[in-house]
Amino acid sequence: MRYSTACLDWERRIVAGESLIPIAPLFPDEADAALEVFKSLQITDLPQVYDRKTGQSRHPTFGESCEPFVFDFVAAVFGAYDEGSARRLIEEFFLLISKKNGKSTIVAGIMVTALIRNWRSHQELMILAPTREVAENSFGPAAAMIRADPELSVLLHVQDNVKSITHTITKAALKIVSADSGTAAGKKAGFVLIDELWLFGKKAGAAAMLQEATGGLISRPEGFVIYISTQADAPPTGVFKEKLDYFRDVRDGKINDPQSLAVLYEFPEAMIVSEAYLDPENWYVTNPNIGRSVRREWLERKMLNVRSGEDQEGDTYQSFLAKHLNIEIGMGLRANRWPGANHWTAAVDEELSELAPFNALERMLDRIDVAVIGADGGGLDDLFGLTIVGREPEELEVKIKVNGRETVVWMKRWLSWSHAWCHREVLKRRKKIAPVLLDFEKSGHLTIIDNALEDIAAIVDIVKMVKDRDLLASVAVDPAGIGDFVDALAMPEIDVTQDNGLLIGVPQGYALMNAIKTSERRLSNKMLLHAGSPMMSWAVSNLKIEPTATAIRATKQTAGDAKIDPVMALFNAVTIMTKNPEPKKIRSVYEKRGLRVA
Repeated sequence: MRYSTACLDWERRIVAGESLIPIAPLFPDEADAALEVFKSLQITDLPQVYDRKTGQSRHPTFGESCEPFVFDFVAAVFGAYDEGSARRLIEEFFLLISKKNGKSTIVAGIMVTALIRNWRSHQELMILAPTREVAENSFGPAAAMIRADPELSVLLHVQDNVKSITHTITKAALKIVSADSGTAAGKKAGFVLIDELWLFGKKAGAAAMLQEATGGLISRPEGFVIYISTQADAPPTGVFKEKLDYFRDVRDGKINDPQSLAVLYEFPEAMIVSEAYLDPENWYVTNPNIGRSVRREWLERKMLNVRSGEDQEGDTYQSFLAKHLNIEIGMGLRANRWPGANHWTAAVDEELSELAPFNALERMLDRIDVAVIGADGGGLDDLFGLTIVGREPEELEVKIKVNGRETVVWMKRWLSWSHAWCHREVLKRRKKIAPVLLDFEKSGHLTIIDNALEDIAAIVDIVKMVKDRDLLASVAVDPAGIGDFVDALAMPEIDVTQDNGLLIGVPQGYALMNAIKTSERRLSNKMLLHAGSPMMSWAVSNLKIEPTATAIRATKQTAGDAKIDPVMALFNAVTIMTKNPEPKKIRSVYEKRGLRVA
């Protein structure tokens, strides 16, 4: 059977309110049988209604209460099962949907339906939740919908103490497991639902945990894995980012994986750029259940509260956008953010960004005539950040407006490359950002070290490489706490010292204001481009600008976990680059680029 799960016109579909599932159920009979079960389940948190057929009161069912998107998703999941081969053709599903759209109740209904439809004796089914609280949110609706139906109460036995529901005939059991309990290890579940994947993205070791939890599918081809989540309240990290990126690529046709299906309720890029997502008229885009489980008036009031700082639940404007509108948090949504963050993403040098990190460094050095190396490092609880700012030799024409009149100036463009090092101890002390740092290590933009001097040795090697090319103007550093680094640079084979003018201590705090302002201006007019490091983008997003009585200073958005060392290294380098250092080998650099030198 040939089919594709890509949904290339998803942007048109989501704005039009159409289904995001691009194909009909592969096996319609299976889909219909599952929908019959699912639609009959009662939603117990809704007020009871009078049933004329039975003459009794009961709660509304899924069939009476849900929007079509719910049935489309259920049909896609169960309709992918081929009874003839006892194999499910689509095995992995990802539903990204805004908060308050009935997610926990839908999750419960899907897994109860799977428990009823399952044929394998003693099958294990599992809802894996990141916390005990989320686990209870999943178990509660499942247990309630069974107890509300006398026939189901006979067929399915609910055990509240162990959060388990057992089929009395097949002895199959649905278990709700909290990652906090550590009981996911050793499970051989054939049907797995991962709830609130974004929270797993913040857990160190979550990838291994999910692999363990879903390992049972190897011997159970009839099974499935469903990931359900809202957007994260911080830039996506860890396993959440990995899965989100993968399923987006499947949806967009960049990855051909017909065994995976993405149903992602998020705004099209054009609506994000134009901030159309702020218009309540457009909130239906990521809230397909609006008018039912979520009310627009409630969302409008919630938005007013978070903007005014009077929200009773302690939510922020940022978390509102993430949880209720599925807006992915990035640099532009931080409070008191550095203005340069607004232009950071657009200031990527395409050539450098397409290369592996250290290949990008080599290529950048080929393109410049002089370099300033900025460094900023703290103790073993911090990153050691390195940023090299290089200047291209040719002048470029830049048009600017002065007093309403357009004029032309000639400027030399700067290029920036960054890397960072951290001690392995940071992963233990800062568990919240451990998945983020491991992601950066995997992509080659951060090095995790075991010896406290490994980072200095690596940085000194880079300094030597730049100096050997006759490109080094200076090494610009925060003077505090870098004794070992200064000693290493002073070695005869490196010979970078204050005495020869190659090592410069850069005053910090308000003294960096010129570098901060210069960097943001150059980013805005593309006269400062960078290599597109995700590590650096994260560090930029952590930066906050605080006004003082007469100036500004750069600091962290939040204490401890928000690392900004590579950005501070950038400002150190820019401080010296603004002084227009002279290149050491003008002729050779210009001739290499085919330019004439007078």
